[in-house]
Amino acid sequence: MVWDEFKDTAGERRLFQRRALVMLVMVFLVLAGLLGRMYQLQLVEHETYTTLSDKNRVQVQSVPPPRGLVYDRSNLLLAENRPVFSVTIVPERVDDMAATLTGLQAILDVSEEDRQRFERRLDEYRRPFEAIPLSYDLSEDEIARLSVRRHEFPGVEVQAELVRHYPHSELTAHALGYVGRINRDELARIDPVNYAGTNYIGKSGIERFYEQVLHGQVGYQNVETNARGRILRVLERENPVPGEDLQLHLDLRLQRKAHELLEGRRGTIVAIEPSTGGILALASVPSFDSNKFVTGISAREYRKLSTDIDQPLFNRALRGQYPPGSTIKPMMAVAALDSGVTTREKEIWDPGYYQLQDSGRRWRDWLRSGHGWVDLIEAVAESCDTYFYEMGVEMGVDTMHHYLSAFGFGEDATLDVSGALEGILPSREWKRANRDEPWYPGDSVNMSVGQGFFLATPLQLATATSLIANRGVWVEPRLLKDIKGERSVQEFLPAQTHKPLTLKNPDDWEYVIDTMEAVMHGAKGTARRAGAGASYRMAGKTGTAQVFSLGQDEEYDAEEIRERLRDHALFVGFAPTDEPKIAVAVIVENGGGGSAVAAPVARELFDAWLEDFPAADHAPLVEPDADGGSL
Repeated sequence: MVWDEFKDTAGERRLFQRRALVMLVMVFLVLAGLLGRMYQLQLVEHETYTTLSDKNRVQVQSVPPPRGLVYDRSNLLLAENRPVFSVTIVPERVDDMAATLTGLQAILDVSEEDRQRFERRLDEYRRPFEAIPLSYDLSEDEIARLSVRRHEFPGVEVQAELVRHYPHSELTAHALGYVGRINRDELARIDPVNYAGTNYIGKSGIERFYEQVLHGQVGYQNVETNARGRILRVLERENPVPGEDLQLHLDLRLQRKAHELLEGRRGTIVAIEPSTGGILALASVPSFDSNKFVTGISAREYRKLSTDIDQPLFNRALRGQYPPGSTIKPMMAVAALDSGVTTREKEIWDPGYYQLQDSGRRWRDWLRSGHGWVDLIEAVAESCDTYFYEMGVEMGVDTMHHYLSAFGFGEDATLDVSGALEGILPSREWKRANRDEPWYPGDSVNMSVGQGFFLATPLQLATATSLIANRGVWVEPRLLKDIKGERSVQEFLPAQTHKPLTLKNPDDWEYVIDTMEAVMHGAKGTARRAGAGASYRMAGKTGTAQVFSLGQDEEYDAEEIRERLRDHALFVGFAPTDEPKIAVAVIVENGGGGSAVAAPVARELFDAWLEDFPAADHAPLVEPDADGGSL
């Protein structure tokens, strides 16, 4: 009974009811808050969170365009694209980069150099969320091993990409150039939108000059990805526009022939089609495998190439600057005739040397006993230095500079040949600026035979020879022949700027060509051995350029001179003389005499182009002249 007295059932009921009411209010408030938040998320902020969700699920990726292909004049493929599988990493999706790289090195053939290259690119430059390649050209076994363990490496993908490949890399390396990875400086100047997703850019040669044409236009695709960033499906795609395919004047057969003729030597051959200015061959030997530079050459391989004493990386055809020697005598003959310094009938006595003063220095002729009485045609055919010594002094540096510059010396006269040097065409002003000395008559003596300060590139020599073949009509050298698309060549090929070289007597062109014919077919021509037995008439000029100077009373003895100090052998010429189809410049470094070494090389090149290759490529040949000389 006492217990019943203390028990307050009604009070307990009221207490429970109050507590239950408080809990219900709290539950209601929580539910109301949840419903309000759901309303805010689902209705008020629906678009915002839908966008954020799609950004996690849907991504916009750039699709790089296939690079345009490059063909030779006969539509033989010179530069193509081949698929390569690479391991790439998106740094933003990797938590521990060091552990990821170490793990990949354990299952893939990733060299320490590849890792260092990747880390350098990671630190130096990259676009946000850009996939940076770690290792190239994976094997099937490597792809399989990585596929099994892909879940261990977030942000790591195996990507297939089209990479530039040169089927004839050593033949075309110096003519085409090559592409390579985009570096920091290039990234700063290119269009970031159009190059999104593109890893390669033209580094030299045609690949660089026509980068805008070859690259194309980038495409895009919307893709759905999972939480690890891997693509589940493509939602929408805008295809890229491939780069334009180019056709060059270059002829792969002639290019191969040029390399074969120079095999085992150091030298260069440039061949031009006079009527179009098209460069048929541009060979620099030795050469290198340009494919090694596309994805990144190793430091060891690059060091081997760059320290090679034969300099395979050096483009002798465009950047080699040589004393032109006697190869400029036809150009000097044009200058002397047109300026009135000499005539076709003028003769001089050659005792084997030339002196400005009776007791002064003697400039020697290559024939120490002298040529006796010679006129201009004999001076060119026999390469009489004394005739040109006297003629050069009479003309003076100003006249020689005027005419030689009209032949393209001292400038890069090409339209689309990237990297060509200008050589040195000396003048009074040049010597004062570079040597702080006045011009002396002895300087004119040296310049008249292509020595002294005068330096020319093989491409310049071929260009000047082509101008003679064209009888003064300028057609600037170019590599591009056609664009295989809707765009025109004129849209990208620079305009010509040179005016024809008009002579007071236009017949002087034919006379100078006759002097060059006498070099090849004359009874005393310096290259009569090379011209013997030809089924066509050719014009040429041999040359020998000193690598080091001899004293006045010293004699040249090739056997006693180290091989790399011997004279360079040179030749310029064109064929056939009446309707020229090819003009060439040949330089064989330390080869000795031009008549014995360079002229036979040019003859074989002429034969290959005019006779050995399909006749459909050329017009009918000129009939052989009856009085062609032989030795």
